[in-house]
Amino acid sequence: MTVFKSTDLNQTEQLGKRIADALTGTEVIAYFGGLGMGKTTLTRAIVEALGTEDNVSSPTFSIVNEYKSKYNVYHFDMYRVESWEDLYSTGFFDYLDTGVLIVEWSENIENALPENTVRITITKGENDSERIFEIEGLEI
Repeated sequence: MTVFKSTDLNQTEQLGKRIADALTGTEVIAYFGGLGMGKTTLTRAIVEALGTEDNVSSPTFSIVNEYKSKYNVYHFDMYRVESWEDLYSTGFFDYLDTGVLIVEWSENIENALPENTVRITITKGENDSERIFEIEGLEI
């Protein structure tokens, strides 16, 4: 496991670049962490480092956003997923192995995540702007 402490936006962007550099194109990246922990910020940093020109935003109401970059990136929001039926309706399983899947609110679909999922747990640090990122399943 890699632990990274970020005290500002620039450090989070640097972490996103390191993660992007380590990707091969078909990973599932599962975020674990509460509201306001920086999941979308980290996603933006990863996708921008992969070369997208798209506007990266939270897929809260669309369930999934697609970004064209070095790899296809599918950014999921599983906040409202409460059942297997809900999960199937997102098309999640159809996207596996077609690009990089980045999944916010992975706690809600943990039993459906592939075995080799990259897990990133984000917690608040000592102050409001500090975040601790614990990364499992990816060498950065």
